[in-house]
This record gives sequence, C-alpha cells and structure tokens, in this order.
Amino acid sequence: MSDSVNTFPRAGFFRRLAAMVYDLLVAVAVGMCAAMAIILPLVILLENGVIDMRGAEHASDFIQNSLLTRTAIQVWVGLWVTGFFMWFWRNGGQTIGMRAWRLRILSTTDQPLTYPRILLRMLSSLLGLGTLLVLFDFKHKQSLQDRIAHTEVVSLTKEANHHRSWKGLS
Repeated sequence: MSDSVNTFPRAGFFRRLAAMVYDLLVAVAVGMCAAMAIILPLVILLENGVIDMRGAEHASDFIQNSLLTRTAIQVWVGLWVTGFFMWFWRNGGQTIGMRAWRLRILSTTDQPLTYPRILLRMLSSLLGLGTLLVLFDFKHKQSLQDRIAHTEVVSLTKEANHHRSWKGLS
C-alpha cells in the first residue's frame, strides 16, 4: 500500500470534476490539432488529384461521404487524445488540468503506473462516469477506475505540486 494515503488526502468529486473540465478543453485542442494534421494533407492530395475524389466536387464532400476516411480520421484523433492522457499520467501522474487543481494519480500498490495499467484505468473510467462513484464512497473517495486499476487521486499541497517534489511520490 502506498504511503500517500497518510501524506495526502484523496481528492473529492468536485475538485476532480473541475480538473476534468479543464482537461476536456485541452483534449479538444489536442483533437483539433490532430485532425488538422491529417485533414490538411488529405485535402491537398485530393484537390491536386493525387488521390481520386471518386466524383466528389470538393475534398470536403469526399471526406464526409467516405466511411473509411471518416473512420481513419476519428481513430487518428482518438489515438492522439488517448496518448495525451496516457503520456501525462505515466510521466508525472498529472494532466494539465490535474496540475492546475493540484491533483495527482498515485499507485495504491508497490507496482508502478505502466501504460497497460493506465489504459485499464482510462477504459474503466467509462468516459469519466466512473468518477461519480466518489460521490457515494464517503470513506475511501475512490472512483471506479481507481478501484479497478489500484490507483488513487490525491490532493497535493502547493509544495508537493512542484516538479522538484515528484521524485518521492511514485
């Protein structure tokens, strides 16, 4: 069991929600940049005849009417947004929103936060709905994803939220 339970209190629902809203805005921006990175070259290739538009008048018509193209774009954007969360959680235990609200994900076991474990945590969050469990778990303040992935979200002090303090918070 991690010593963080004794050092830092587990975060409540509203603080987690605030960080989630903040992170949603950042995730939308990441998704928009990822979409632009794939759509812009695709439009250039379509408009210059490198890729056949199959009778579509404009590149946007082709993209909107092609299930394969739309799916590829959505998967690309989804991978970037997933990668954003996984990278930040694996490398420091905080996303940008969590850092702003002084929250951090810690392991409740001696096992490190690996990418498979973080992916399990992400999938079991049910797009954030798993966090609602914190409202009913007065004693432990754990979300569904915390229980499944053996993690906890703690509220840090200002000093502990600084990068220099992260070494001791594995």
